[in-house]
Amino acid sequence: MESEAFEDMQKGGGALRTIKDLASGAAGGMAQVLLDIVKVRLQTTTQYSSALDCATQIFKNEGPAAFYKGTLTPLIGIGACVSVQFGAFHQARRKLEELNKKKYADGALSYGQYYMAGSFAGVTNSVLSGPIEHVRIRLQAQPHGAGRLYSGPIDCVQKISAHQGAVRGLFRGQAVTVLREAQAYGTWFMAFEYMMNQDAKRNSVKREDISAVKVATYGGLAGEALWLSSYPFDVIKSKMQTDGFGKDQKFATMRDCFKKTYALEGLGGFWKGIGPTLLRAMPVSAGTFVVVELTMKALG
Repeated sequence: MESEAFEDMQKGGGALRTIKDLASGAAGGMAQVLLDIVKVRLQTTTQYSSALDCATQIFKNEGPAAFYKGTLTPLIGIGACVSVQFGAFHQARRKLEELNKKKYADGALSYGQYYMAGSFAGVTNSVLSGPIEHVRIRLQAQPHGAGRLYSGPIDCVQKISAHQGAVRGLFRGQAVTVLREAQAYGTWFMAFEYMMNQDAKRNSVKREDISAVKVATYGGLAGEALWLSSYPFDVIKSKMQTDGFGKDQKFATMRDCFKKTYALEGLGGFWKGIGPTLLRAMPVSAGTFVVVELTMKALG
């Protein structure tokens, strides 16, 4: 039996399908920048007693615009990142279906294979997300007022590059970024596919007939699973990407950062900021999947 991927290529639909995957992912990505500064501040400093205290002090001392610090870079890149995530996931999924069809008729993926496809999407996405998030995190974590280090994203890129070179500097923390992305998106896509498939099976409906409310619910829950499964990696990434340069550098490697975080803060140090992260994750992930699913339907 010919594979779906092969049939697509034969009909000239392979490229079109990829474009649809990328377009739907881009459409879903623009909702993903909100309250991130609270997470980053809690991960990288000890000056706040709680998420509420952090948000209150930011609002009081820096004004409401501070919640959007560093968002220009991810707003420019987020559509591209989510586009890559969904495009890479669907490419990997179809390849695995093609391999499965050599063994059995329907080629359906196991949930381990959904995780593999999601992890592939995450690793692919890390090439973009690593430097984009590095710039965003430095802008979000910098002191306010006279102690400000960077005037904006371009200035931040220039100063990072001046210290360590463009590639080495911008890709600081890339090893832990790859680990986070693989775990996070493997879990994200697997959880969403599991809930969607179970709903379709339980109610004897086609996937495309599942209501937008349910898609949002399953997408939101998948977002919670994403962060719960990968958050310690994210903490280490933030610490490494706000680290100093030269004599001011605290962490030599990812492993060194893990060791020092545990020694100074214990296990709790790996979960700082999880509260606002989970609070944000539900609506953001829900919105992303709803927009992606609706866009894919609209594109046919």
